[in-house]
Amino acid sequence: MYQHVILSIMLAAPIAAQTPATQKPAAGATQKPATEKPAAAAAKGVRTVEIIGTEDMKFSMPTITAKPGEQLRVRLTAKGAMPKIAMAHNFVLLTKTAKVVDFVTAAMNARTTDFIPADKKADVVAHTGLAGAGETVEVTFKVPAAAGDYTYLCSFPGHFQAGMKGTLTVK
Repeated sequence: MYQHVILSIMLAAPIAAQTPATQKPAAGATQKPATEKPAAAAAKGVRTVEIIGTEDMKFSMPTITAKPGEQLRVRLTAKGAMPKIAMAHNFVLLTKTAKVVDFVTAAMNARTTDFIPADKKADVVAHTGLAGAGETVEVTFKVPAAAGDYTYLCSFPGHFQAGMKGTLTVK
């Protein structure tokens, strides 16, 4: 049951020693402790969607519905007790044309970029940095104008395969 966690640790451990402890979140993402209160007033016209990611590797919200062009803030909070090196979550929204399995496969080797592969950035609409237990990350973006279904997922190794994915329906 925990084979994917052990594999993730084995894959990540050598690289983790080279990653500074003060690493900044990915561009477009903010990170703060889960105990910190969100901004008192939400930015005008921005709708916030709160998602929780837990050690069962599922998003608390498997579907999001949005209007074309809407400003959306996705705030992801990671719950659990495992160390970040072994269990972390992110939110990655892919384009409609992205080949999801190809993206996830490439992401496994992209630890230094929070599992967002540089050669697949064109497939990404929006993403957060990684959140370990007790951390919150968020990203604000404009929902694509084209109606349809867009896949979002956690690109931490093994999490998509375990079911940590969802659908943003634009209509």
